[in-house]
Amino acid sequence: MTNSAKKSVFIEKNMRFVDRVLLLSLPIAFIFIFMVAANMLSASLAVISYATCVIFNIIFLFPITYELQQLRQYITALSKGSDVSSDKELVLEENDSREIINAVNAMQKFWSEKNDVLQAQTLSDTAVLDSLPDPLIMIDNVGKICGANLATRVMFGKKISNKSLDEVIFSNNFIEAVNRILRQESDSESLIFYLTKPIEQKLYAHIKKLPYISQDNAVAVISIYDLTKAMKIEKMQSDFVANASHELRTPLAIISGFIETLQTTAKNDKEAQEKFLNIMKEQTEFMSSLIENLLSLSKIELMQDTLPEGKTNLHKIIDDVSEALSLKADNNKTSLQVFIDDNIPEITADYNQIKQVVQNLTDNAIKYGTPNSDIIIKISRVNQIPPAQNQKIQSGEAAAISITNKGPKISDDNLARLTERFYRMQEHKDKNIKGTGLGLAIAKQIIIRHRGNLTVKSNAYEGTTFTIYLPLSLEE
Repeated sequence: MTNSAKKSVFIEKNMRFVDRVLLLSLPIAFIFIFMVAANMLSASLAVISYATCVIFNIIFLFPITYELQQLRQYITALSKGSDVSSDKELVLEENDSREIINAVNAMQKFWSEKNDVLQAQTLSDTAVLDSLPDPLIMIDNVGKICGANLATRVMFGKKISNKSLDEVIFSNNFIEAVNRILRQESDSESLIFYLTKPIEQKLYAHIKKLPYISQDNAVAVISIYDLTKAMKIEKMQSDFVANASHELRTPLAIISGFIETLQTTAKNDKEAQEKFLNIMKEQTEFMSSLIENLLSLSKIELMQDTLPEGKTNLHKIIDDVSEALSLKADNNKTSLQVFIDDNIPEITADYNQIKQVVQNLTDNAIKYGTPNSDIIIKISRVNQIPPAQNQKIQSGEAAAISITNKGPKISDDNLARLTERFYRMQEHKDKNIKGTGLGLAIAKQIIIRHRGNLTVKSNAYEGTTFTIYLPLSLEE
């Protein structure tokens, strides 16, 4: 026996070793039977001779059968994708078997190298797709998602593989366009569709049928482009034009009227000229302030989906605001009283925007407060931000900045409308207190961007308190 045969005497039944030995020995058996029948050989000698031939056939066939068995097992393992490294490659001793197994080993090595190259290419392709800023989705012939890049997983959720497309994207128009591709009624489709969950979005989709079935049985690829920001910019532009044209109409009419008067009836009236010029100056300042506030509001709305990243010291903001408004407070016969808890850390926020909010609210407290009273500014730490409708609130601890002044109670109707654009209380209009009606609207948009909240409480005894809630840290 060869060395490989000596390693084991086990031959599997399906190798039919016994059948081969008996089949190879059958012609000799007929010869011995004929010789015994012709008295050419004794029966005992014929049996001994036949047994010798059978033993010889067993010795001859055993190594071949054993190596064929090993060869079959090796090739079967390769065909099932088993990992057969070079140190596990089968080495046989029979020349024909050795040549076959060498060819199989060479073929296995060749395809293993090819597979490594393909896997590396696949990983490279995946990295490239994940680097794309826009969602890319691959679907199979029944509309299930069989591939998605990083942008898709960010927009629609991480666990979307193997889900039906209509479980992820809730748009009848979009799903119908995809079905036309799957029914082979069209090779490509393009459309604009809208989503309302988790947020309102305007999306453009291009759906393209693949020329052949690709990896993971993908038959079509869908590329999606988010038009939400463009839509917001368009709305912001139209709102700006509409608001500016509406709010500027009155001061422009006033200025135009006074110019006409100065050119005609008051042409030589010095007293009237001085009075009218002062009014025109006030209206010009109002228009300048209005345009500045409108631009500020538009800029804040444009940044609404971008979370602040820097750290902000609230102590410094309060110090800066107090210093900036101290003279105005003195002129209005009010004083600023500041109380800050010791455990207030720096928060994740836009310093300039938060300062703008605090300064605006403090300025309002001075402007609308009762003379000879205190404006109380307090910063404390709270466990949770109060909930709010139609806006995202960051969970976790927050800083609460409250600004309180003494003055008339604000009615519930007015409280509900304070942050509306251009809304001003009738009492303030009657007292001829100047303002654009955009300050609180700007404050609200800044706080929304910071995933915080703004609350207002007012009563006749304690006065009015505006409280700004800002999360200590921000997370997507």
